[in-house]
Amino acid sequence: MFYYLFTYLNDAFNLPGAGVFQYISFRAAAAVITSLIISLLFGKSLINLLVRKQVGETIRDLGLEGQTEKKGTPTMGGLIILGAILIPTLFFAKLDNIYIILMLFTTIWLGFIGFLDDYIKVFRKNKAGLAGKFKIIGQVTLGLVIGLSMYFNDDIVLREKISAEELIQVNESGEMVRITNPTEKFDRESSKSTKTTIPFFKNNEADYSYLLAFLGEDYRNYAYLIFIPIVIFIIVAVSNGANLTDGIDGLATGTSAIIGATLGVLAWVSGNIVFADYLNIMYIPNTGELTIFISAFVGACIGFLWYNSYPAQVFMGDTGSLAIGGIIAVFAILIRKEFLIPVLCGIFLIESLSVVLQVSYFKYSKKKYGEGRRIFKMSPLHHHYQLKGYAEPKIVQRFMIVGIMLAVFTIITLKLR
Repeated sequence: MFYYLFTYLNDAFNLPGAGVFQYISFRAAAAVITSLIISLLFGKSLINLLVRKQVGETIRDLGLEGQTEKKGTPTMGGLIILGAILIPTLFFAKLDNIYIILMLFTTIWLGFIGFLDDYIKVFRKNKAGLAGKFKIIGQVTLGLVIGLSMYFNDDIVLREKISAEELIQVNESGEMVRITNPTEKFDRESSKSTKTTIPFFKNNEADYSYLLAFLGEDYRNYAYLIFIPIVIFIIVAVSNGANLTDGIDGLATGTSAIIGATLGVLAWVSGNIVFADYLNIMYIPNTGELTIFISAFVGACIGFLWYNSYPAQVFMGDTGSLAIGGIIAVFAILIRKEFLIPVLCGIFLIESLSVVLQVSYFKYSKKKYGEGRRIFKMSPLHHHYQLKGYAEPKIVQRFMIVGIMLAVFTIITLKLR
């Protein structure tokens, strides 16, 4: 919104300072500051409103220390996060950018599904909330929208890097010289592609369509048969992983801020032809605009952490956790970094795996030995450490330290071949 206003003022009246809105770095900084202000200033008002409406969390008795004290803490605080993401994005991003449109849709869609779940739990007094199948349907629908858009929308393209042989040219003197200008190292024309980034592979790239090479010469035409199901799986997995991680004060919020900051770096370098050339990664035109969105996301998470850190004054509920996980998944997919998710979102992954392993081993041991046995004291994993006597703040801080290490390693993989 402001981008278009100040662009007009700059072009029509040459207004001093208006041209600064052309810079992604300025608009990203403005987005994170605005997001922090919204979450900090208006967060308290929303918490007070939730308290007046008696929108309190229903706590299951899991035998955890300090659990009963959390009963009645207001939930649905994810509304703070959603507002702090959407408003700065609408203010500072280019709203005709296809990537921004898809991220706005993701935020609103999963936020709405999470809100329905929380509404049923709180106001309908149904602890089960929205039926699981409806959540999955909503996530799958989002996956279809993202997958089909990326595959068929003409605005979602790559610029392929030209071969090493083509980098050598003959100058006017007849000498062989190597191209050094980054803008000349990529094809002049953008192209549709199902390529993505895979760490440790040659050039860190692979194409989904290669999995269908057995279909014959036209195998590339059927890449959507592989691409779209993978997109759906990633969105469902990461969204539910974030939901499982939201179990103790500040854990999901803090780790998501770290992940978001890392994704912002990846979007910045992928959308900048100079950095893409330097790092030898794929150049994705127009993805730099996503930096504004993810800056608002990071600001929203940090601002919400002000109220969500131990002891929490508000819980995000599914309104926030489903949206956060979906945003991270879709963002990574749009910048072609989805196969970095197992590393970058390692906290989400281990929390999800702990549940899968616990349930699977319990069923297996019950069938084999006649009684269910457990690998962990409780799952997800953060509850295991709670039962071992660790204080909530210590668990959160150590998980965040691991999250930072994973984030650094994720960025390093861009240079590992």
